Amino acid sequence: MDNIQSVEQFRELTGRDELTVVKYYTTWCPDCKNLDRFLEDIIAEHSDKTWVSMDAEKFQPIAEENEVRGIPSLLVYRGGQKIAHLHSKFAKTPDQVREYLNSLPE
Repeated sequence: MDNIQSVEQFRELTGRDELTVVKYYTTWCPDCKNLDRFLEDIIAEHSDKTWVSMDAEKFQPIAEENEVRGIPSLLVYRGGQKIAHLHSKFAKTPDQVREYLNSLPE
C-alpha cells in the first residue's frame, strides 16, 4: 500500500471515479500495527479498490476535514467525496473490516 506524500496526491486519488480506501494511521498507534497484521489479506480480497495510507499527524488538516477522530480509520472516497468511514473502534478485527467493505456501494 502506497503512503500519501502530498495534499495534491490525496486530492487526485480520492477524486477518481473508482473507490479509494484511505487508511489513516500514526507511527505510534498500537491499533494501527494490529490492523496491519491482517490488512494485506483484505486488500487482496478487494483488489478492485485503490488502497493508500495517510499519516493523520502529518496531514492533520485533511484528517480533521474528514472527521477522523480515532486511528486507525478506514475512509472510502469516490469522486472527491467521502462515502464511508470506519472508525477505529470498529476496525479491530478482520471480520469488522470485511463487513464494512462488503457493505460499500458498487
